[in-house]
Amino acid sequence: MQFLKFMLATITGIVVTSFLFFLIIFGIISSLVSSTKDKPVKVMPKSVLYLKFDKPIIDRSSDNPMDNFNFTSFKSEPKIGLSDILDNLEKAKSDPAIKGIYMELSSIPSGIATVEEVRNALLDFKASKKFIITYGDALTQGAYYLASISNKIYLNPQGLIDFKGLNGEVLFFKGALEKLGIEPQVIRHGKFKSAIEPFILDKMSPANKEQTLTYMKSIWDHVVKGISDQRSVSVEDLNYYADSMLLKNAKAALDVKLVDGLKYKDEIIAELKTLSGTAADDDVEMISLSRYKRSPATKEKKFSKDKIAVIYATGQIDMGKSNQDNIGSDDLSETIRKARLDKNVKAVVLRINSPGGSALASEIIWREVMLTKKVKPVIASMGDVAASGGYYIACAADTIVANPNTITGSIGVFGLMFNGQKFLNDKLGVTVDVVKTNAHSDIGSTFRKLTTSERNVIQFGVEEIYDVFITHVSEGRKMAKAQVDSIGQGRVWSGENAIKINLVDVIGGLNKAIEIAAKKAKLTDYRISNLPEQKEPLEQIIEQITGNSETSIMKNQLGDSYKYYKSFQNVLKMQGIQARLPFDIEIN
Repeated sequence: MQFLKFMLATITGIVVTSFLFFLIIFGIISSLVSSTKDKPVKVMPKSVLYLKFDKPIIDRSSDNPMDNFNFTSFKSEPKIGLSDILDNLEKAKSDPAIKGIYMELSSIPSGIATVEEVRNALLDFKASKKFIITYGDALTQGAYYLASISNKIYLNPQGLIDFKGLNGEVLFFKGALEKLGIEPQVIRHGKFKSAIEPFILDKMSPANKEQTLTYMKSIWDHVVKGISDQRSVSVEDLNYYADSMLLKNAKAALDVKLVDGLKYKDEIIAELKTLSGTAADDDVEMISLSRYKRSPATKEKKFSKDKIAVIYATGQIDMGKSNQDNIGSDDLSETIRKARLDKNVKAVVLRINSPGGSALASEIIWREVMLTKKVKPVIASMGDVAASGGYYIACAADTIVANPNTITGSIGVFGLMFNGQKFLNDKLGVTVDVVKTNAHSDIGSTFRKLTTSERNVIQFGVEEIYDVFITHVSEGRKMAKAQVDSIGQGRVWSGENAIKINLVDVIGGLNKAIEIAAKKAKLTDYRISNLPEQKEPLEQIIEQITGNSETSIMKNQLGDSYKYYKSFQNVLKMQGIQARLPFDIEIN
């Protein structure tokens, strides 16, 4: 008995000590983050804005200190959202303390449409006649595309530019599933609906190859044209360099005028001193984007009660509540509804970065977009991807704005279930018995094959939802239903393709969408309200510890490979009929 008392006391002591330790650590982190976040930054004269896009650019930055805290360095490392980048580049353009921009690039782990928006903002900054200098030890294609707007591009003498064109890679699981004895059961509409191909084929279908090559070529042509315009190198020459692998070292890049010089970092710093007017013996006043964000605005904006609500819809579309990676139909529809009922919100911009997901969840969100459109302007702004369910929730908007490199369309639906009976029986020696009150009580079970009548019922549901989908698009885009069907069938398009077939109205980014919203609402003075409202940091931390700690651990452990884990998890979470883009294509 005494032993049990001592053991219980020890366990209680460990629990209490751990809890107190957590509170102390949380207090330290919160104070560090709060002091960094709240303290305004003074920009010194002759400053150079330092940009290094070595982390994924998210649409909207998080206020959660746990998302931003590096436990190795014990420092807050906030991720800058796209909206922050755009706002601060605009601020720097007229800030007399900022003499120019220095970009240090290698690779940019973000989508090409996001890179496009940053690039356009830098082009706008360049109109101020302030300098933009880029330096890299090695540059990927995406990084070089961004760098191409610079006044000068410098490369390490031993560096290189990876310039070879785009390729898309898809993983196919048919062989693995056959070896395991797992049978995919697919019901779909749309000859281009390739989201299920990895489970039933061992290579791309001709239709899938056709659509993939079409939108990839559109993206590549746009990138090459952009480089050509800025570097005065012909499109033909750029494609020749890619095809011949001519850029095998830094000197080759210099010879064909893709860079302006081969220099080391110390030589770049010396040039920045000259450009910024800094004395040779002094250090260049560099200020990072995360610090510059906390500097006061150079022009004070007049307060206005009129608002444009920018509502962020990022991730796979699921039923229920949202989390940091997915769009929940309950939460997003409630956010749109609140914006509709807020008399101070005069227009809504729905910022979409989603490959789609649940067709029913998309329908729930679409309904709120439709109701909002009846009382105030709704503008859809498409990011890297707004396809299938992502297009479903956009099609009711008054105006759809997309980047040339946005992946969109994919108007089609499918159902996917797995029959693991053979796997259990033959591989594991496990059998399953069932008791049911009616003939089809166990429809959808992973332990048996669908019957013909069950498959027909699900096919009926797929066809019905596809018809609803193209009807929504037909009404929203003012197109004949047959025309929508002809460009639908699950086919994927680039933003530049999509504008030619009336799936998109305007080429542009988030700022363009806000500009259109203001014009439609007849606003000259307004403020931006970013929604959904972010929870208090303490609430976010508690939720993360209690519910999403596994996600954070997996992200830290897997690093860049987390995307494969996430894709697999998304497949497991698929419920009901899906309106979704192929989940595992990666364009390099």
